[in-house]
Amino acid sequence: MKKLIFYSCCIVTIVFLSKCKKAKALDMNKKEAYKPIDTLQEMITRGAYLVNTIGCDDCHSPKKMTPKGPVPDLERRFSGYSGDEPLPKINKNDIEPGKWMLMNGDLTAFVGPWGVSFASNLTPDPTGLGNWTFKNFKTALSEGKFKGIENQRMLLPPMPWQNFRKLTDSDLRAMFEYFKTVKPINNIVPSPIPLTNINDK
Repeated sequence: MKKLIFYSCCIVTIVFLSKCKKAKALDMNKKEAYKPIDTLQEMITRGAYLVNTIGCDDCHSPKKMTPKGPVPDLERRFSGYSGDEPLPKINKNDIEPGKWMLMNGDLTAFVGPWGVSFASNLTPDPTGLGNWTFKNFKTALSEGKFKGIENQRMLLPPMPWQNFRKLTDSDLRAMFEYFKTVKPINNIVPSPIPLTNINDK
């Protein structure tokens, strides 16, 4: 009987120590996964990683045509639709609901049942994000509000703000800090054009 009690105590002790070890390992992994960003440079590095992997260049950077297709024009990176660039002719019959959604050759202007929308300037110039606060940036990406102002209109397609609302505040802050480091480009992006105002003649 004493041996049975002794062996039982040994088994309970081993199981307890094993669970403690696993819990400690999980806790260490959790600390590693959620390690806070300590410096501004680390934040900017994280922001660059997010911006590059999310694909902000796809719509917000004008393109240069190459033999393999369009690539971002790094001299105008993140400057959005060029305000002085004329739009190609648009056939309204092509953009009826259920037919086509169109892009210009630069991939910075978009046409659909909502009308024409333009990729915004994300550089730190005053015509871009230069006068934005982090609160504006967060409101734009997590609530889909134009210029990050709560009583403004909603962002138009194809801006996928519904996906960005899943990002953490620290990730949004990292992206915002990174955009503040890119080359400022003076470029006033036009206002959206409602479908009824499109002249297809």
